[in-house]
Amino acid sequence: MAEALLTAPQTDLMFLLSWASHVLAVEQTAGLAEVGITARAYCVLSKAASGDLTQGQLTEMCDIDRTTMVATVDELEQAGLAERRRSASDRRAFIIHVTPDGLDMLATASEVVTRIQSEVLSTLPAPQRDGLVDGLAALVAGRLSALPQHDRAPRRRRTPSTRTPAS
Repeated sequence: MAEALLTAPQTDLMFLLSWASHVLAVEQTAGLAEVGITARAYCVLSKAASGDLTQGQLTEMCDIDRTTMVATVDELEQAGLAERRRSASDRRAFIIHVTPDGLDMLATASEVVTRIQSEVLSTLPAPQRDGLVDGLAALVAGRLSALPQHDRAPRRRRTPSTRTPAS
């Protein structure tokens, strides 16, 4: 059984999800770069546009460490896409407000993300496409909804892999 798993990467759920996620992230990052925004900045703008969210809340929602969030919001402010505003309820907190230019950028970037994701999903027949999305949504809402506590959790891959699904 173990030998079969080693020779058949298509049965390795971790590899398949990781590879698909990595390739999609690289493609989406490249697409967003063409319109002048990073994937991280897109995440912050898309979440911040939904309402009065603090920088801390956005840090959690976008799964970005605090230092990186500060740098990302600094970049968004310098580009005129967002601004920090003091929270009315907590003077220590800043609400990240998306500017009109930020809303325009968000609309453009959202078109890129939608196009790429539609192209990827269109390679599957409709029933498989719907099944994949529904299945992943169910996993993320259920069994895979929270990170388990572990002192040696794996780090996310930061560099392109030379391993392909065929190897």
